[in-house]
Amino acid sequence: MKNKNTAIELTFPFVNTAQGTSSIHMRIRVVHVRYFNESNGFAILIVRKDSSTKDITIKGSFEDPCEGAVYDIDGEWVEDKKYGKQIDVKFACPTMPDKADGIRKFLGGGIINGIGPSLADRIVDKFGDKALEVMDSNINMLLAVDGIGKKKLKDISESWKSFNGNRESVIYLLSLGVSLGYAAKICKKYGKDTVGIVKSNPYVLIDDVDGIGFAKADAIALNMGFDVKGDKRLRAGLIYTLTQASYDGDCYVERKNLVTSASEILKVDKDLVANSLNGLISGEAVKDNDGAIYLPTYFYDETFVAKKLVSLLSASTKEITLSSSFWESGNITYDDIQKDAINKAMVSKVMVLTGGPGTGKTTTINGIIKAWKSVGMEVLLAAPTGRAAKRMNEATGYEAKTIHRLLEYNPDVGFQRNENNPLEGDALVVDEASMIDIELMFRLVSAIPSNMRLLLVGDIDQLPSVGAGNVLRDIIASNVIPTVRLTRIFRQAATSHIITNAHLVNDGKMPEKDNGVKSDFFMMNDDDYLSIENKIVDLVTRRLPEYYGVSTDDIQVLSPMRRTNNGIQNLNHRLQQAINPIGESITYGDTVFRIGDKVMQLKNNYDNGIFNGDTGKIVDVDEAHRAFTVCFDGGPTVEITSNMMKDICLSYATTIHKSQGSEYKVVVMPMTMQFFTMLQRNLLYTGITRAKKVCVLIGQKKAIAMAVRNNAVKKRNTLLKERLISEIR
Repeated sequence: MKNKNTAIELTFPFVNTAQGTSSIHMRIRVVHVRYFNESNGFAILIVRKDSSTKDITIKGSFEDPCEGAVYDIDGEWVEDKKYGKQIDVKFACPTMPDKADGIRKFLGGGIINGIGPSLADRIVDKFGDKALEVMDSNINMLLAVDGIGKKKLKDISESWKSFNGNRESVIYLLSLGVSLGYAAKICKKYGKDTVGIVKSNPYVLIDDVDGIGFAKADAIALNMGFDVKGDKRLRAGLIYTLTQASYDGDCYVERKNLVTSASEILKVDKDLVANSLNGLISGEAVKDNDGAIYLPTYFYDETFVAKKLVSLLSASTKEITLSSSFWESGNITYDDIQKDAINKAMVSKVMVLTGGPGTGKTTTINGIIKAWKSVGMEVLLAAPTGRAAKRMNEATGYEAKTIHRLLEYNPDVGFQRNENNPLEGDALVVDEASMIDIELMFRLVSAIPSNMRLLLVGDIDQLPSVGAGNVLRDIIASNVIPTVRLTRIFRQAATSHIITNAHLVNDGKMPEKDNGVKSDFFMMNDDDYLSIENKIVDLVTRRLPEYYGVSTDDIQVLSPMRRTNNGIQNLNHRLQQAINPIGESITYGDTVFRIGDKVMQLKNNYDNGIFNGDTGKIVDVDEAHRAFTVCFDGGPTVEITSNMMKDICLSYATTIHKSQGSEYKVVVMPMTMQFFTMLQRNLLYTGITRAKKVCVLIGQKKAIAMAVRNNAVKKRNTLLKERLISEIR
């Protein structure tokens, strides 16, 4: 293995960061994962040495630690004030398991076809530490294991033979510090070509193997002896920097900023990075738009969306004038701005309707749909999330689909509705358009035929999309697309303190404290973080259900951040203990998943039709196979296997960002100075507007005041506005 003391290797989680030699070297087996931080890899593990039965506590950086994993470690004994004597690990290299519990974990991890967790248990119960030897020397002995017949044995035997063909590759990857789980993934992807591909360019793993990002690939490369200043490394670092920027909402990075950021990440001179960037541009691996450097997908998405919107806007269409009987029918009276919106929808091919809560968006949408249908038009309705689509259905009385369902997404073939197979209908209404990122907007407009009208509805004062781009805001700012902004708060809505306070916050004013018996908006002042935490649990489990007659399922805690006392991680743990403390469960990392728990999907899973922000409830737990089943709101029922659990979290409490597009009967929202980096006006505004019946702010008045004052929304690097203006000229 490469010299462990090389300075650049400080980025690699397995490398020895100590200078000089280690005082301890031993092989250990993990008995229990006491603590693991996924963001930085730090772990506290309870382990045993070789065949010892004595527990030892170790701490250090590990990748994917799990019970039964085996490591060769270097480290030194230290005395911890809280936990006593333990080993501070400086270097750890995973190895093939050689003891029963490690083998149990290895076989049950899906590496061998036909063997799941429960069958792995039975194999190890039968053969113990010798299980892998049995599979090597006389695999037919597995017929003695309950549940393995001749057909099953054949599948296992073929898969084991294939694995053995890759065993040298696995051992090679382990020697580079790759965890056993990732080694198996890599070998499954490349088979007999694994070593050759990895040796040639380990950075291809970033695109090819799920879960391997730049940091992991870079660690592998450096352990192989790749040149710190090599072009492959520099190019991968630049692509990584652009990718990270997209996670912050940017479609591009200015050339100067990109070179600076990448050089800091790579720890190399800027001139080297700049030269490598020139190579990427000439090879069209990135796009240079007058100094704005794009990943190709975002460049093409922005360019296409601008062209298509202007093309739709310019397409010939029959202008329709509504008769006086339309305005007289029914018992709804529209104000002048609402009438203008409905009339514009009859003559505009593309249009935006925006406005805050209580300004009559729903009434106006229904009026536009009614007007379109009065002249025989077929109208489609869609929204970015399942919850938003469900709300749209309830508000209009017509079927509304998620955008993915509308475009008939199939994991095997992608979006089936596209330019070659466009949507069928005369008009499309898309609600919660502020949530749409540039990639999804590209997919959407690609499927809209020239004869179809498009109405985008959203509130641009809410938080922007999670993904890259600022689509709705850019469209409105361009002044290219006809836009109607509803501003009048209707009398009925004005009686709601939720709505009036949301508008006060949006105008930069403090919400008004009422706390009256009939109020729907409460502010509870408290400066003690633990007290706030306890009060939130009491509000959710006792006070609000008793006073308003709602269930705990109707109450949603929204927090600005994941960590801190009043962040969602701690609050989810506390609320689960109070609401759903017992029952069948599965533990994954620090999280216990139990039947009846509220959960949320954190990442798009196209194979199973569940997407970032989708929520549901656990309806079944299969402890033997380490899986549980979630019934998603307005979506499918999905079995969540162990490899999918990293993308699921409890959702008794969720972040305000993840609540976009949703509406809850009751919202409880902590606001404290612990969240000072996140205290912004649009965040507070978005949280308040999620409440339908009751909103409770609890915490520090100065934190609320800070959020109200802070209207410095981070500017996203996008050029959609400019492209729209250019296209219309």
